[in-house]
Amino acid sequence: MNKDLSLLQPYPFEKLVQLKENLHPPAQLDHIALSIGEPRHPAPRFVVENLIAHLHQLSTYPGTRGKDELRQAIANWLTTRYSMAQDVLDAEVNLLPVSGTREGLFAIAQCIIDRTASNPLVFMPNPFYQIYEGAAVLAGASPRYLDCLPEKDFLPDLDQVDPQEWSDCQMIYICNPGNPTGSVMSRQYLEQLIELAHRHDFVIASDECYSEIYFEENNPPPGLLGVAAGMGNDSFRHCLAFHSLSKRSNLPGLRSGFVAGDAQIIEKFLLYRTYHGCALPPATQTASTVAWSDEAHVVENRNLYRQKFEQVLALLSDTLAPQKPQAGFYLWAKTPISDTEFAQRLYAEQNVTVLPGRFLARDHGEGNPGENRVRMALVAPLDECLDAAKRINSLLAAL
Repeated sequence: MNKDLSLLQPYPFEKLVQLKENLHPPAQLDHIALSIGEPRHPAPRFVVENLIAHLHQLSTYPGTRGKDELRQAIANWLTTRYSMAQDVLDAEVNLLPVSGTREGLFAIAQCIIDRTASNPLVFMPNPFYQIYEGAAVLAGASPRYLDCLPEKDFLPDLDQVDPQEWSDCQMIYICNPGNPTGSVMSRQYLEQLIELAHRHDFVIASDECYSEIYFEENNPPPGLLGVAAGMGNDSFRHCLAFHSLSKRSNLPGLRSGFVAGDAQIIEKFLLYRTYHGCALPPATQTASTVAWSDEAHVVENRNLYRQKFEQVLALLSDTLAPQKPQAGFYLWAKTPISDTEFAQRLYAEQNVTVLPGRFLARDHGEGNPGENRVRMALVAPLDECLDAAKRINSLLAAL
């Protein structure tokens, strides 16, 4: 067996199952799950109908590169979304479809990391999406955690890294907007990171799967590729952005996304993926093409989240010090008692499940930045989210 498998830590939801073991919530209360970031708004009907109409394509093998029309639809979306010149992004060489961002973010580390280097490092935010850590470990690199603290607007502190560590860095994962914090990296922040990547020769893998869930319609979060192009980095050197239809279009079961950026890396990633064998099924590619070509359903989706955040935050007790995130669908809330005890009591007394913040972060000698916080995903229908907020208030009143 691969010895690096023994280095993997339990997934947050495994820890959550253990935390809830032997607890018996009130039978008269229906369970409300705020723990998993799984979109529960309806999938767009036109995408589902398109998928069903093209199931006859299952009789053909899909190409790893993806259909021309899919790549062009993605290129058109990226160009419009990030206000890039029409001739900057080449659908032939600058992008590939992936089986959701999770698969792509894991696979890219296996493609990029040189495990023969003396001290290969992969940087990542802390707290973080645990796929980053697992990908780094199984690629033969060591994770380097960058704490996301309130005094730094919950963004990874690039200034805490010394020059030698930058020299050893082969790749950095960023999540923009952030999971679980909802923080958005400014253009200036991304420019600084791109300059560091050029100076120290590492790859930026930008997880942007929450990029289309934001609250100010005329102020969308900036993206890595748009900032790179604005800096004159038209080749997107050192830059890769990962996007998905899961959150944007409420299609997590479709397992459809893409990676775009540096053509030289994309070329090598295509070679890797040819062996990896994760080509999107033909009907999935066709349905994805129509999803990336429509924005009306995305605007409607944002409106649903906007309503939920406005009403839940108006109802939720100030005891949690809840703050509206800049983007995404999570509340990253402080707890008056330890995050694990809060999660246990909320489940045992109110039948509501939230995720303790410490399960999403690591203590690397400076404390765990997730302690005494919980992640609450406002993905359920509005009435369930409001019911959950009332139950949380009831628990807080009893503390």
